[in-house]
Amino acid sequence: MEEKIYYLDFKTLENFMHDVFVAVGVPEKDAATCADVLITADKLGIDSHGIGRLKPIYIDRIRDGIQNPKTMVEMIRSTATTAVYDAHDGMGMVASKQAMQYAIDAAKKYGTGMTAVRNSTHYGIAGYYALMAAKNNMIGITGTNARPSIAPTFGVENMLGTNPMTFAIPSDEEFPFFLDCATSVSQRGKIEVYGRAGKELPPGWVIDENGNTRTDTIQILEDLVKGKAALTPLGGLGEETAGYKGYGYATVVEILSAALAQGSYLKGLLGFSPEGKKQPYHLGHFFLAINIEAFADPKDFKHTVGEILRALRNSRKAPGKDRIYTAGEKEYINYQKRIKTGVPINRALQKNIIDLQKDYNLNGYSFEFAADWR
Repeated sequence: MEEKIYYLDFKTLENFMHDVFVAVGVPEKDAATCADVLITADKLGIDSHGIGRLKPIYIDRIRDGIQNPKTMVEMIRSTATTAVYDAHDGMGMVASKQAMQYAIDAAKKYGTGMTAVRNSTHYGIAGYYALMAAKNNMIGITGTNARPSIAPTFGVENMLGTNPMTFAIPSDEEFPFFLDCATSVSQRGKIEVYGRAGKELPPGWVIDENGNTRTDTIQILEDLVKGKAALTPLGGLGEETAGYKGYGYATVVEILSAALAQGSYLKGLLGFSPEGKKQPYHLGHFFLAINIEAFADPKDFKHTVGEILRALRNSRKAPGKDRIYTAGEKEYINYQKRIKTGVPINRALQKNIIDLQKDYNLNGYSFEFAADWR
């Protein structure tokens, strides 16, 4: 029997997520920020980081007492163009938006701005913060470390997080150049999407303790936590396909996310104490805003960027292929489609939504799929 997919419009889904955050103690303004980050992922088709992450990543962690719903963002040190913050294990989205805004404000005055955050939590799609800068005629760059998932080249132990290094660069087109991806072949959120769909993983994404590839999605999600499985870095296993490059970039992100703010790193991000008890993840992030106007006329800059992207898309196609994409284009296409259709909600997400609705008595929502869960 084919799974029934329902669709929810942006506003309904965003309002629901906001109300769930408020129900677990997140202040109204902060809840709006958190919901905005998640719905942005769903709007762009980044389903690994939208509504699918609401319950397991944020709500469950608040319930478990390892993430604070109220965020105290403390500035530890600062200069005119830099700042270091301690998020005190509050909502990562709230601390991160504030940190990127500081970088943007500094870049407006001085050309560049950079900030770092320690003792934070999962901050949603990295691209949200890079896009903040792009909307201000700036280049936005951000990265974050994460709980250990990636094995180093020639290793089998999960040591590094999926550690995205993300860029948003404005162009003269309707969408910016926008590159938001992990430094592993795939990332945990995408594996969760496969798990919700009941699909096995492609070979090469995950290895076991002997370096053999694994595809059993549900067990992999458990074994990643136990350290019995690891993700492969970009490029895959070994050096023949340049897996050392993904390993190297993941390490760069780890260093910038931890060393600048003097935060936790590697196994210190497991989310478990030495006794095996759940504890805060203590993640670190960094944010960089570069004011284009400090280098060139923004109109000229964006035209050059657009010309580069158009030349790439118009280059010769491989046999059987009718289109070349540039980074950010598919997300723009997804957004245009989902404005009309809404966000797809599969059976696993339907259950999560109904469970949260019941748990917090959010009776103002009449979900079409609710009858299936009575």
